[in-house]
Amino acid sequence: MLYSPYLITHKMMPENQEFPMLSLSSRITPENLFYIRNHFQYPIVDMRSWGLSIKGCVNRQVYFPYHDLLKMPQATLPVTLECAGNKRAFFHPKTRGEQWELGAISHALWRGVRLVDLLYVAGIQMNAREVTFEGMDRGVRTDMPGEVSYIRSLPLDQAINPVTIIALYMNGKPLPFRHGYPARLIVPGWYGMASVKWLHQITVTEEQFQGPFQVVDYVYDRTPIAQSTPEPVTTISLNSTIARPTDEEVLAKGVNWVVGTAISGRDPVVLVEISTDNGNSWLPTSWLEPQETYSWRRWCWKWHVTESGTYDIKVRAADAAGNIQGELADWNVKGYGYNAIQHIRVHVD
Repeated sequence: MLYSPYLITHKMMPENQEFPMLSLSSRITPENLFYIRNHFQYPIVDMRSWGLSIKGCVNRQVYFPYHDLLKMPQATLPVTLECAGNKRAFFHPKTRGEQWELGAISHALWRGVRLVDLLYVAGIQMNAREVTFEGMDRGVRTDMPGEVSYIRSLPLDQAINPVTIIALYMNGKPLPFRHGYPARLIVPGWYGMASVKWLHQITVTEEQFQGPFQVVDYVYDRTPIAQSTPEPVTTISLNSTIARPTDEEVLAKGVNWVVGTAISGRDPVVLVEISTDNGNSWLPTSWLEPQETYSWRRWCWKWHVTESGTYDIKVRAADAAGNIQGELADWNVKGYGYNAIQHIRVHVD
């Protein structure tokens, strides 16, 4: 019987599910296995009235019905989305929040309208500083009264970057509802919190946005261990992951393949190294596909095991700027951007 992988459930209300990293078999993640991260219950979307509006510091307020967006010039971009809390479960000491392990990350082909083209139609005023994006999902938070919508902002230079798109399609099909239909923002290289789903309103502002998902959540706050000013979570940290084998797996002597991914939202990953002796020595792995900007890159390593025993396997990545993953994660109060070298233990009989 063929193995049928499925999402790893963390919560159903709201739905939060991991991609099963063990099932990694291609660069592109199938829709049914793409990780899901929600802050609130799914919104009700009425396509009879839905449209995307742009207002604020613009020369003219504009409104784009869905079918008008479909008729506009489209861009297709391969982009990996990763939750800022991916691997949070591995922080020591523990942090609050969804205890994601390896799979709050997935990769897809996104197709849609370049945001800069829509902003050009509206006309950005000289005093513009940021652009905010409001999703249709809303609900209550434990730290404030009333209901709030999921709203995030981008600095103007990122908003007008040609790679920032309003996605209408995912892997060649209309955007699935669970992933933001009818339209979602895609911000390549940034953690997934920036890629607002169920998008319906864009506002160009002259002031810095202060919403709770901008200044309360998704900031690096290191206060308990050092006096510091919280920094915003933005681009994906340099990271690498072992998909197979899994921690504490029992293997047979002979040839075993170690497979995984590496990613960075800043400079391209140029090298992944592996160690089977707890980091005393390192060997380069091989790439399974060419480098692709804003995408994870799969790697593999052919391991000839001749002796039984317990092996401590580690993996680390290096980027084009000379950065190398370290042994310790950058600990912060809410557990964002875990980036420590991964360590698993396997047993060979």
